[in-house]
Amino acid sequence: MQQRTVLVVLFDGVQSLDVTGPVEVFTGANHAPRAPFRYAVRTASLDGGPVRTSSGLTLVPDGTLGDSGPPHTLIVPGGEGTRRPDPSVVDWLRGRARDATRLVSVCSGALLLAEAGLLDGRRVTTHWSLCDRLARAHPEVRVEPEPIFVRDGRLATSAGVTAGIDLALALVEEDLGRGTALTVARHLVVFLRRPGNQSQFSAQLAAQTARREPLRDVQQYITDHPDGDLSVAALAGLARLSPRQFARAFRAETGTTPGAYVDRVRLEHARRLLEDTGHGVGEVSRACGYGTPEAMRRAFVKALGTAPAEYRRRFHAPAR
Repeated sequence: MQQRTVLVVLFDGVQSLDVTGPVEVFTGANHAPRAPFRYAVRTASLDGGPVRTSSGLTLVPDGTLGDSGPPHTLIVPGGEGTRRPDPSVVDWLRGRARDATRLVSVCSGALLLAEAGLLDGRRVTTHWSLCDRLARAHPEVRVEPEPIFVRDGRLATSAGVTAGIDLALALVEEDLGRGTALTVARHLVVFLRRPGNQSQFSAQLAAQTARREPLRDVQQYITDHPDGDLSVAALAGLARLSPRQFARAFRAETGTTPGAYVDRVRLEHARRLLEDTGHGVGEVSRACGYGTPEAMRRAFVKALGTAPAEYRRRFHAPAR
């Protein structure tokens, strides 16, 4: 049977899950019936010797990078070893990565690709904590800090750690269809493949937790009542502040405006309902405080680039 080689680059200080997450996805896809090809998954280090991961685990590669032919998919994981990368690894990528049909980075692996000059003029993402660093060090790279993964032609880059699994599932879906990707996701107990344009942060993670208890209580109230009156005036009343005082204090303590925070909470709640339940778009729009399906549609298109009905079609997990 035809094979497509997936080669994962190993180095000291690699993040173990950046390696094993995508490897489990691609090897899991090999169990799909009637697949037109199988993935031949290999790992390689510069000298073929074991590498020590950032968590202390030891990984034994299948061979050396020098002996590896051009793969279909080349995966460059991240980890502490990308902060001060081995120049020989960067040189190998500079000379050989362009031979791959598909070039993939997970988390801070994008730093290695940038050092090798492989991201110039391209749209990319990486772990949220490294986006500013990547953009400053390589101004010619178009860094997008929000998405969990970004596709730009043959190049695919993902955010931190588990986002590599989402990207690998997206690549399997591209190769072998949604049914195979969903089967792999279920086996890994990753119930749904997150869309690439989903934010790296939930609203609660993106915003800081307010220091003052009344504002923390308001944040919790928003999460618990997405269908309620979440206007600035109503929320200010809960915090026992004037609307102007509340808006100023909320932004100062959370780093975002009340309106933006509410929008994000409502969008997340709507996504979860569309993914996990059989509720229709109209019912979801009311449950999440949008009022009308059209208002929810505009919010989805603006934030995710897709309408709610299409989002539900692609990411709803049917009851088993």
